Amino acid sequence: MTTSLLALVRGHAAVADYFRWPGELDLTRTEHVEPVHLASGLRLEAFAGDGGGGTYFFCGEGGEGRPILFADSEGGATLLAVGLPELLRLLLAAPWWRDCPTCTAEESDQAAVEYLEDEPALLAARDTVAATLGLTYPTAAEALARLHLTATGIGREFDLIHTPEGTSYRTLIG
Repeated sequence: MTTSLLALVRGHAAVADYFRWPGELDLTRTEHVEPVHLASGLRLEAFAGDGGGGTYFFCGEGGEGRPILFADSEGGATLLAVGLPELLRLLLAAPWWRDCPTCTAEESDQAAVEYLEDEPALLAARDTVAATLGLTYPTAAEALARLHLTATGIGREFDLIHTPEGTSYRTLIG
């Protein structure tokens, strides 16, 4: 039997801690701040949250290979990845993705400097986490280019709706 990637993350306290911060992926928080649904009718399954009230959702049916949508608590959402391995690679390569709304190298370089000033051991911790999970990760620029392609490509098909008002969330990546 194959162990799921989520189970591996949950099973290693240091790995779960790394993804909680700086990755902002807390697997213990799975409730979104308001009722939402996808315009397409695809199923949403919350599986993690962040420190600011945002939520990570698997979209559709299936396992960890499903598309992953992130919705913040301020009415913004974007498709981040197709599958959990891609999401974890993004969080390993560029945990500062939120500070890069256009996914440029300049945004990434500036955000990386700020993160590394606050977290000087971040790169060593990242390498330990990646090795524990058996994951390789791209450069930050490659990860952000993939994020931009996903968000502005197939991501347009994942329109998140605030259910009570019937209004769309705005896109976080453009």
